[in-house]
Amino acid sequence: MIMAERGSSGLLMASAAVTRTLPAEVREKLAELELELSEGDITQKGYEKKRGKLLAPYIPQIQGVDSSLQIEHRIQTTSQANPAGSKHNKSRVTNSRDERFRSDLHTEAVQAALAKYKERKMPMPSKRRSVLVQSSVEACTPPDTSSASEDEGSLRRQGRIASSSPYQAQPRVEHWFNKVIQGSSTSSSASSTSSHPGGRSHLTTNATSSSAATVLADLMAHNQIDNHSTPPDVTGLSERSMHAERPQVASVRGIPPGFMQTSIMETADGVPVNSRVSSKIQQLLNTLKRPKRPPLREFFVDDFEELLDVQQPDPNQPKPEGGEMRPLDGEPLGVVTNWPLSLLASLHRWGTTQPKSPCLTALDNAGKSVYTLTYGKLWTRCLKLAYTLLNKLSSRNEPLLRPGDRVALVFPNNDPVMFMVAFYGCLLAELVPVPIEVPLTRKDAGSQQVGFLLGSCGVTLALTSDACQKGLPKAQTGEVLTFKGWPRLLWFVTDGKHVVKPPKDWHPPIRDASNEIAYIEYKSSKEGCTMGITVSHSAMLAHCHALTQSCGYAEGEIITNVLDFKRDAGLWHGVLTSVMNRIHVISIPYSLMKVNPLSWIQKVHTYKARVAVVKSRDMHWSLLAQRDQRDISLSSLRMLIVADGANPWSISSCDAFLNVFQSRGLRPEVICPCASSSEAMTVALRRPPEMGVPPPGKAVLSMNALSYGVIRVDTEEKLSVLTVQDVGQVISGARVCVVRVDGTPYLCRTDEVGEICISSSTTGISYYGLPGMTKNVFEIIPVSASGAPVSDRPFTRTSLLGFIGPDNLVFVVGKMDGLMVVTSRKHNADDVVATALAVEPMKFVYRGRIAVFSVSVLHDERIVVVAEQRPDASEEDSFQWMSRVLQAIDSIHQVGVYCLALVPANTLPKAPLGGIHISETKQRFLEGALHPCNVLMCPHTCVTNLPKPRQKQPGTEVGPASMIVGNLVAGKRIALACGRDVSQLEDNEQFLYMQDVLQWRAQATPDHPLFLLLNAKGTVSSSSSCVQLHKRAERVAVALMERGRLNTGDHVALVFPPGIDLIATFYGCLYAGCVPVTVRPPHPQNLTTTLPTVKMIVEVSKSVCILTTQAIMKLLKSKEAAAAVDIKSWPLILDTDDLPRKRVPQIYKPPNPETLAYLDFSVSTTGILAGVKMSHAATSALCRSIKLQCELYPSRQIAICLDPYCGLGFALWCLCSVYSGHQSILVPPLELESNASLWLSAVSQYKVRVTFCSYSVMEMCTKGLGSQTEALRLRNVNLSCVRTCMVVAEERPRIALTQSFSKIFKDLGLSSRAVSTTFGCRVNVAICLQGTSGPDPTTVYLDMRALRHDRVRLVERGSPHSLPLMESGKILPGVKVVIANTETKGPLGDSHLGEIWVSSPHNASGYYTVYGEEALHADHFSTRLSFGDTQTVWARTGYLGFLRRTELTDACGERHDALYVIGSLDETLELRGMRYHPIDIETSVIRAHKSIAECAVFTWTNLLVVVVELEGSEQEALDLVALVTNVVLEEHYLIVGVVVVVDPGVIPINSRGEKQRMHLRDGFLADQLDPIYVAYNM
Repeated sequence: MIMAERGSSGLLMASAAVTRTLPAEVREKLAELELELSEGDITQKGYEKKRGKLLAPYIPQIQGVDSSLQIEHRIQTTSQANPAGSKHNKSRVTNSRDERFRSDLHTEAVQAALAKYKERKMPMPSKRRSVLVQSSVEACTPPDTSSASEDEGSLRRQGRIASSSPYQAQPRVEHWFNKVIQGSSTSSSASSTSSHPGGRSHLTTNATSSSAATVLADLMAHNQIDNHSTPPDVTGLSERSMHAERPQVASVRGIPPGFMQTSIMETADGVPVNSRVSSKIQQLLNTLKRPKRPPLREFFVDDFEELLDVQQPDPNQPKPEGGEMRPLDGEPLGVVTNWPLSLLASLHRWGTTQPKSPCLTALDNAGKSVYTLTYGKLWTRCLKLAYTLLNKLSSRNEPLLRPGDRVALVFPNNDPVMFMVAFYGCLLAELVPVPIEVPLTRKDAGSQQVGFLLGSCGVTLALTSDACQKGLPKAQTGEVLTFKGWPRLLWFVTDGKHVVKPPKDWHPPIRDASNEIAYIEYKSSKEGCTMGITVSHSAMLAHCHALTQSCGYAEGEIITNVLDFKRDAGLWHGVLTSVMNRIHVISIPYSLMKVNPLSWIQKVHTYKARVAVVKSRDMHWSLLAQRDQRDISLSSLRMLIVADGANPWSISSCDAFLNVFQSRGLRPEVICPCASSSEAMTVALRRPPEMGVPPPGKAVLSMNALSYGVIRVDTEEKLSVLTVQDVGQVISGARVCVVRVDGTPYLCRTDEVGEICISSSTTGISYYGLPGMTKNVFEIIPVSASGAPVSDRPFTRTSLLGFIGPDNLVFVVGKMDGLMVVTSRKHNADDVVATALAVEPMKFVYRGRIAVFSVSVLHDERIVVVAEQRPDASEEDSFQWMSRVLQAIDSIHQVGVYCLALVPANTLPKAPLGGIHISETKQRFLEGALHPCNVLMCPHTCVTNLPKPRQKQPGTEVGPASMIVGNLVAGKRIALACGRDVSQLEDNEQFLYMQDVLQWRAQATPDHPLFLLLNAKGTVSSSSSCVQLHKRAERVAVALMERGRLNTGDHVALVFPPGIDLIATFYGCLYAGCVPVTVRPPHPQNLTTTLPTVKMIVEVSKSVCILTTQAIMKLLKSKEAAAAVDIKSWPLILDTDDLPRKRVPQIYKPPNPETLAYLDFSVSTTGILAGVKMSHAATSALCRSIKLQCELYPSRQIAICLDPYCGLGFALWCLCSVYSGHQSILVPPLELESNASLWLSAVSQYKVRVTFCSYSVMEMCTKGLGSQTEALRLRNVNLSCVRTCMVVAEERPRIALTQSFSKIFKDLGLSSRAVSTTFGCRVNVAICLQGTSGPDPTTVYLDMRALRHDRVRLVERGSPHSLPLMESGKILPGVKVVIANTETKGPLGDSHLGEIWVSSPHNASGYYTVYGEEALHADHFSTRLSFGDTQTVWARTGYLGFLRRTELTDACGERHDALYVIGSLDETLELRGMRYHPIDIETSVIRAHKSIAECAVFTWTNLLVVVVELEGSEQEALDLVALVTNVVLEEHYLIVGVVVVVDPGVIPINSRGEKQRMHLRDGFLADQLDPIYVAYNM
């Protein structure tokens, strides 16, 4: 199984050929450079420069290498372990370690796994320029044109897997040029899009033979013209990009073969879309067509509990087969005659008998020794401090501290001397030290949690050094700030001048080690909570004893300590055990390691240290040591303790370190990995060689078996293996066993992975103040399979996962903190990090800055990977790296990554000593505060537990006969409801035609005021009485006949702003016998989008004349208008500003009531322009119903804040006042933009009882006036007069908005019962309207999951998945409503969901379209039930809803039937066989993050697209992607396909405040939204 077999033989030839080309020392220097770069010690620029210099003399030789070899084998062949030249190779052969354990095994496995994947094309996310991390031409140093390595030891610059680079010796030159020339392209294809005038992409040229120079010249020649220009901006509107007319060239790498030419696609409405977006969506679909790993079993459950798919265990999964393990005992603690009775006794002994003996040497950042503390000094300084603490600190004449009190120790990592004095000083004073990190800012990651720990420990005093105290953040008073979440602390500086010498007769009590608490060590849990682990005096002593014996410490030895001396192994070896044995510790601060990673090795050499305590990171860093350090010798070391030897990647650091330093005297057997945890202290440790222990062991384990918790040594050569090294034998005097991770602590079998537990006198005793957790961790009793306890002593859980191997060696494969259980398989975060790092990390991300954690979404854990991106990595490179990391993890761990995010360098929260603060990172991810610069979500591959797609079962329709009995359907009352009966009311003939009504009013009550129009200031800008309106209408009629020469029945478009002119011209048309069509005027600032709609309505309605004002007439014929529409094709335009004062000879009398009165045009939410025909009979019937419902009489006043162009808004504005004679106060909604309080002030001023508004008006008031209710009250705005305020709508009631409106204006006297809604649609503009009498609208709660299956299931308020639904007002007089099955057209029962059908005298009489599709929609207006009452003619509203009989009674004493509207059928989304209403998904999304201002969803080829408006900085755009995906999965069981983040105001909203989702969809597919970011979820 030697590595040579893993690559092909060609690989070896290639690397041999390359190796011959360069001398060993150059290779060594290159390797150093690589390492420096990977650790961020030099910049990319410096790296390129140095590398260029090194390679300059050898370039021609390199180009001579047989290039086919370099291209063919892109799998990494070199090892970080073997960066040196051939002489190390010789020593390697003699080394007893087996070749298969080479530490780069994992890297090679990853490369091989990736090579198996043919690069899968994933659509790259699109990003707006401002979001890109910009890199100008000057800032980019071109990559070296020599072909040197990106990895130690190899000389071939490692190409991408299946990269498209056609050149051999210069793999990425052309890519770099593209990158620079484009500056910051917003290219949304998956590769850099080069836009050459030649129109063909230069990446495709197969220039295999050309040398780099000609390639460059070629590229420059093509690009010199547009060196400054950006490529076509595919995400933005065309005017944003300067050269949009250039041909767009599809790139080679990113787009599947079918899309080489930007494909023309059609949207659902048949509009051709020439767009990259659509081709990307196609790409996304292609990536999703691959079958998911666990196939869904087909079945159909039609019950309410939509069960999530529970993954069935794989029958072939490995199962443990060994016998039950037996607890393992470490060697017994030896009895030593002069062993001290406590650690303080030891300190006293050395301090008095060996005062000159050195105890601790502190170094500065230059590596020079600053101060050496002797045992004598340590003793006297501790005495002074102990005396001062006990006797000199008091508050109100009481001593501040009593024995047993907890004291915080706040010392920086470069001051071990002060820490040691403070620590032992506290112990002498019988105080309990709590060492913590120095808080630097108020916002340190996890600092709040440390505050909670200090608070719960009752800490009131913090000890610190003078230098540290000066550096803490201060308040104005000069006192140290109180940090967030911290208790109030008194800060005491322990430097010499603040402590006093104790009197001669004062001696601190030195007691024998007891079970009292000695100190508290802090630890952060997986969730980010900080716990305090209490360690007793006896445990501290026993631990020192055990370490002394296990490590063979001798008196007076010298050790170097690189670890944090405040906790863990750094404290145990460097502060506690050292004093026990009079050891001299050389403490190397982290700050020095950052400056000089070699420092600890130099100190081992200088001081001839016998023991060094390090972490694998320190070994990895020190591989830079070959730099000119010829004279270093490590031969003095008898033990190199690797404190994190339990980490999966420590093995590669140990191997690499040994390879380099074996030639400098390092013996292989001195490397001693150990395993420990904060709770259990040291668990196991590899003994030094002189103790005659068995040789170290290694195991190559199958990753797949490990994920099932089973140990299988991997014999076949698989890619997914984990190589682990042993961590030696159990610590002296301890007993160890391995138990199941979850539930009862049963002993594991011998080949099963479990949590290692230890029973020993050396462990911590509790979590401070947390008895429950303490019991579960420090006091467990493992049991055998039969349930019998294994031992009478309690065990402590170590949180280490592992097993006992051959020779009783302990192996650790992971930690509980990093355990992620995904669909019942276990994965270790560290292993996933190692895999991600093996994908050429150096180029794109920082090595030590990758966080892996899991978040719970939809009842399972999902893996999230976050890495810091190098500033010089291009968008595309990082995207390539991300997609390959996904493939590598998928291939090696067989688990999908849910989300992979890259954040800018240095933005992840840091742990105190480097590293990443995982729980804080996770918290930020979940709160949307991570601000990534790149995100890739893959929910499609890893969410496999969605409920089954619903399939309708064929042949289960029940026949009508078995269903309907009398007026029951399937045992329920038929869902049929009627408004008040109007057939009995005497119908005055004169009230049949509106023009007759106006004439009659002009004669009967000529001066009665009908209309008052208010302007933005709230003053009346114009008004009209009955006679004024009549006269104005007459003049319009004359103008139409004389100037327009119109005939009876001609259609006339009325293009007026909201006002009295509009009303007068409407009646003028009726007087002249013409058919009016009201049209909203175009917006002068936005002609391009608003004018085409005007033109369309004029054309579709076949208007032969346009009536308008002079100002609008100029606008229609202006130059700007000509850019938007063809202005020559307008029909005759008449302005009504100065009309002839003539009377009309006679007013037109229609031949019968069914004659067409007016056309009502409106754009539906699905973007369809629909005009309906309203007859004279329907018009007067509509007015009569509204009059009866609202009790309208001439003495009444109503206020209307609606658009007057269509639907109920038009009827209320133009028709009702004339019919009922009440006075209407007209408030144009547009005026609210400049004065938000206009409508409410008017209501208050005129003491209006009945008022109408739209949702957009209500929203403007809620948002604009929410904080100003006090100011309004001072202006005497009082809304207590309002009996009913109705929102005119054609949608489900927006209950959240109406409720917040009621709450906000309750302070101004608005009754909580006043606000209600109306419901109308195209076939009938007013079906429900609350009116003034009758029961209050009721609210019910529906189960949203049942709703998806077209069922109504009522639940209690607040139950999960509940959706509040308010009834849409009372059914109008004369209106009948039935609920019908959409497919069978049969009637449904009470509380069943179906289509709302309506029958009433004011139904519209049909659509008016120019397309001749009347037949298609005929049944919308005249349809009959398939059984039951088959005579009545109904109109289909196209809305889903249900009727429910309530307990309330209406005005007639009948039980009240409430109509609930769910939403329009046209808008529903059919996904996974279920029916979704966009508004439900949008409501969830808006709740997901505070910066989401608005949201709209639509589908495109069964992908769900979510568009969110970002209200905040563009940095937050990418935070939204994961949150949106999470919330839609959790609440709707849907996977979001595309997330589009746009600016506020991009989602189009019509005048009724409804979202125009189809317009948005067309804009998205045609690349017109200029999105900030588009994420394509894999």
